[in-house]
Amino acid sequence: MAAAAPATLHELFARSAARHPDRTALEVDGRTFSYAELDRLSDRLAGRILRRAGRRPARVGLLAVRSLTAYAGYLAALQLGAAAVPINPAHPPARQLAIVKDCTPDLVIGASSGTRNGTQARPDLGVPWLLVDEVSLTEPADGTGAAKGDDGEDRPGEKVAAPPRPDDIAYILYTSGSTGAPRGVPVRHANIVPFIDWAVDACGFGPQDRTSQNVEFSFDVAVYEMFVTWAAGGALVVPRANDVLRPSRFVNEHRITHWFCVPSLGSLAERTGALAPGSMPTLTKVMLGGERLTAEQARQWAEAAPNAALHNMYGPTEVSVVCVHKDLGSVGRLVPAGSNGTMPIGEVLPHLESVVLGEDGQPAPTGELCLRGPQRFAGYLDPAHNEGRFLRRRPGAAALALPAGETPRDTDWYRTGDLVRAEGDGLVFLGRLDDQVKVRGHRIEVGEVEAQLACHPAVREAVVVAHHAGAEATLVAHYTGTLTPPAELTGFLRERLPRYMLPSRFLHRESFPLNTNGKTDRRSLPAPAPGQTPH
Repeated sequence: MAAAAPATLHELFARSAARHPDRTALEVDGRTFSYAELDRLSDRLAGRILRRAGRRPARVGLLAVRSLTAYAGYLAALQLGAAAVPINPAHPPARQLAIVKDCTPDLVIGASSGTRNGTQARPDLGVPWLLVDEVSLTEPADGTGAAKGDDGEDRPGEKVAAPPRPDDIAYILYTSGSTGAPRGVPVRHANIVPFIDWAVDACGFGPQDRTSQNVEFSFDVAVYEMFVTWAAGGALVVPRANDVLRPSRFVNEHRITHWFCVPSLGSLAERTGALAPGSMPTLTKVMLGGERLTAEQARQWAEAAPNAALHNMYGPTEVSVVCVHKDLGSVGRLVPAGSNGTMPIGEVLPHLESVVLGEDGQPAPTGELCLRGPQRFAGYLDPAHNEGRFLRRRPGAAALALPAGETPRDTDWYRTGDLVRAEGDGLVFLGRLDDQVKVRGHRIEVGEVEAQLACHPAVREAVVVAHHAGAEATLVAHYTGTLTPPAELTGFLRERLPRYMLPSRFLHRESFPLNTNGKTDRRSLPAPAPGQTPH
């Protein structure tokens, strides 16, 4: 009888470790680890976690950069049936402390030495620490079968496990909340595994694939990069920070086949000459997501990776990384852009349900995307954050907000807060509902203005921000590319947009600031100074 399909993230890794023990699982900090070696190291670290916590932990914090400690720690937490809670070391201590107070992990893992950053600072988070010395973690056992660890002797050969169940929480990630407090998103194995299974099959992953693991663990794409690779028996290759900004060199040196990044990061690479046509022939899969993808950005990637299929991927953390997908084709055969000048995000994954709701709560061609199905999470860690995020619908009736304090049902719809439009090649992403502004009484979606401005041949990227002076709001367009007279840009947009949607100022910039996830940091764009000349 055939073995049951893996139902948890750890089972996906364990299956590949059993099938391909000698294949490379991880390349990090100049070292290579096979599946058998990484499995053994996560066993060792799981034992240390148990001894430090004194019991099977429910949640394990990971305050570590992309290092052996972090990867082994992630697998060890899953192996023990605990939820992994990534905490970005680059985030301010106040945010780190807010996360720890919210999810109360049993302990936090950090690296004491042997990583690219050396010894890690240990902020006072109010919970026990397990500082991992990577030298001792990787040293071979002595003749007695024991290796000296950070907190005593390891016990190699002893499989430490409390296997997770599908309904157990696999990881908790934190997204920005409208109140300023981070919101904990608990994702269960039963939510994320269907997506990983779909991605391996639909995108053709296999043991031959080598994935560049580009994002920090606090970003949900890291879960995708790790486990789609390990589920397929491939190799995860960890770049250093600057490698991502010059992708062609890293991709070619390490024979990378699978690459994910946000479009704005690709645009930055293009400006430095690191995205030249034909520069990355080893790539077979290029995944873009997290932001609107312009037709020009898609063309640049397709030309730089002529042997790759280009994929546009969309999804909130609450619906397990990706829930809408479009195979855009390849160089010379890309699908056309949507009516707003951006590439379509495509179709909802086949095991999910979606509905687009207009302002009246009824299905409409353009409106808010709402989703349900196995990938949808069960609600925020703090139930107070559920208010306004779920809808309940009856056939023929308008959708109603979930009553305050009520737990979401499996049949309830998650409100993404994203505006989409159904078009010929699938859904087109228009922007965030909370990006809508009113200017002189007109409701405006700034994403539409950005997309049209980005169609100008002199404009590489555009970000439109509403600035308020008293009760009056004005639109300011920030753009990169070639410095262009404002009158020319205004005339270009006047042919495409109503007058009330035209920006009042155009500010040229060499580049846009990026946040820690590589996305354009809109909040860091300064307002125009009084009397500043538009250019």
